[in-house]
Amino acid sequence: MMRAPGQVVCEGFTLLELLVALAIFGLLAAMSYSGLQAVLQQQSYTEQAADRLGALQKLYLIMQRDIEQIVARTVRDEFGDAQPPVVGGDALQFTRGGWRNPAGRQRSTLQRVGYAYDDEQLIRYTWSVLDRAQDSEAVQQPLIEEIERMQLRYLDRNDEWQEQWPASDADSDPDPEDPLLAIPKAIEVTIEHNRFGPIVWLFQLPQ
Repeated sequence: MMRAPGQVVCEGFTLLELLVALAIFGLLAAMSYSGLQAVLQQQSYTEQAADRLGALQKLYLIMQRDIEQIVARTVRDEFGDAQPPVVGGDALQFTRGGWRNPAGRQRSTLQRVGYAYDDEQLIRYTWSVLDRAQDSEAVQQPLIEEIERMQLRYLDRNDEWQEQWPASDADSDPDPEDPLLAIPKAIEVTIEHNRFGPIVWLFQLPQ
């Protein structure tokens, strides 16, 4: 068939060309989706890591505020037995000052506070009174999760680390006649985070 001079001939894609074009388009779409998924996943990991670091920082500040305000004030437990200002082993309990009172209630500025590890959580305990009755209950405040363990050590007046307080060693045991000696010089807190591993904090106590 003869073409007239100047006549434009429109030729479409062949089936093979269409299939190749569709295959390339599909490959590019898959690569774009995969790249987007990787970016979103990395963003999620970054946000989770930031949240975990934020929780650790908050925990440190709370513990620092509590421990660095420990005072030499003995208390009585729910059975009426006297307890030292600081009692510690795997868990920790102590009397602290500086309990804020924005409502102006008639109460002491001293507070009994405790820390303990339970079921991958670090929990803070507080009591509304220093000398407890049998119906006194602690308020529990979970502070952080993903914790595998907590270990505590106590620096005595001889600059030796003790695993519990009051120390069982007679040479390190504080003199009960002097309440100031019933307080360690420092407390070392080691927590094992299942993402970040062991984290060690050292808090110096007022002397």
